[in-house]
Amino acid sequence: MNEIATDALVLGGGPGGYVAAIRCGQLGLKTVLVEGGRLGGTCLNVGCIPSKALIEAAHLAAVGGRGETPFGLTLSATLDFAKTQQWIAGIVHRLNQGVAGLLRKSKVQVLNGYGRIVDGKTVDVDTATGSVRVSARHLVLATGSKPVELANLPFDGRVISSNDAFALDTVPRSLVVVGAGYIGVELGTAFANLGSSVTLVEIAETILPSWDPKLTDPVRRRLEGLGVVLRLGTRLDGLTVDGAVVLDNEGRRETIPAEKILVAVGRTPNVDGYGLDQLAVRRNGRFVAVNERCETSMRGVWAVGDLTGEPMLAHRAMAQGRVVAEAIAGKKVAFDPAAIPAVCFSDPEIVSVGLSPEQAGVDQGKAVAASFPLLGNGRAMTLGAESGMVRIVADARDGVVLGVQATGPHVSELASAFALALEMGSTLDDVALTIHAHPTVGEAFGEAAFAALGHPLHASRAFST
Repeated sequence: MNEIATDALVLGGGPGGYVAAIRCGQLGLKTVLVEGGRLGGTCLNVGCIPSKALIEAAHLAAVGGRGETPFGLTLSATLDFAKTQQWIAGIVHRLNQGVAGLLRKSKVQVLNGYGRIVDGKTVDVDTATGSVRVSARHLVLATGSKPVELANLPFDGRVISSNDAFALDTVPRSLVVVGAGYIGVELGTAFANLGSSVTLVEIAETILPSWDPKLTDPVRRRLEGLGVVLRLGTRLDGLTVDGAVVLDNEGRRETIPAEKILVAVGRTPNVDGYGLDQLAVRRNGRFVAVNERCETSMRGVWAVGDLTGEPMLAHRAMAQGRVVAEAIAGKKVAFDPAAIPAVCFSDPEIVSVGLSPEQAGVDQGKAVAASFPLLGNGRAMTLGAESGMVRIVADARDGVVLGVQATGPHVSELASAFALALEMGSTLDDVALTIHAHPTVGEAFGEAAFAALGHPLHASRAFST
């Protein structure tokens, strides 16, 4: 067996892992990254990137399919799904190559193979050319997560995961999506736009149950407008030859046609199959517990990303990866964000950063909140927006911004501005007095702040939260 000695060994090449490895290399640490699949992990290969590409293609196909538009245009469009898949694969390939190039530039040695932990300092890697034993002063666990598989509905080609959705050769005629969280809603919307007959099955009484109904109501209306059938307060109870059997909270059963059944009920951390049980790391339920520097209960063993808990988001993993590398290099750092943005690429899009009015205590007088409707925003109008808003939440005593939420076209692009406001400890005055470019959807951020201060500029009143 070949042997390698290194300063840092990163197990997993997803967003948290490759960022940790790149930053370690930049800081002069000898670094080895182990990845059994393609660089970039779930997000780049079968998650964030391909899903957003599919959503965009599907949206354009649907606009063309409707013919008439609000802009005085009459369109027609025919989508070649195979070519769409090729286009998506091209994007993924270019990003894979980009990650590989960044790792090379940082002098990170990449071992393409599957690692098995021997102890907190040693990992055996099975590669195509043989086994390699890597010894390291620091071990970084970045093994990510996988889609939850229902015990009575194993993934078998007809029952598919979100990962499998991007390997389909054709658009299914009928699709039942189990779970109306952000993954289910995003993919359900995309396939409805592509022409599938889509049914969303959700055990809760609303779509996107972890989000504020004032943000999700426009999404629900849009889904219904696309012809998506919502079966809320309902669970999947079994399969027939060509359908899915659902059971609602009243005990009523119904069989729904289903060429494919997409299970999107969440993700679970990858904790099995690579020797994690060889480490005496403390667990927090199904996750690995870490401190503010992302170090586990074992000295020199670190963990980042989905393995460490919610929210399971690529940008959280990347931020943790940077913290771990700098901590290994001896820098004084901590993972202590003021807020982590959450985005749902639904139609319309939703963004939430920080506290909601309910969480901040608006009802108890602890906080104030106000919103500005995008129907009053010139840029949103030019985008054909029919609904949407930007809402700001602030401390009632000093006006410090506690949260910002938005729903509407392209509001995902505002997430960084919202997060920056919270990270910098901005007040309502700071946001209101910032000159926002006109005409942009982002102007609604400043307008919401003026409304929360009690003197809205482009609205006759401060809208309710």
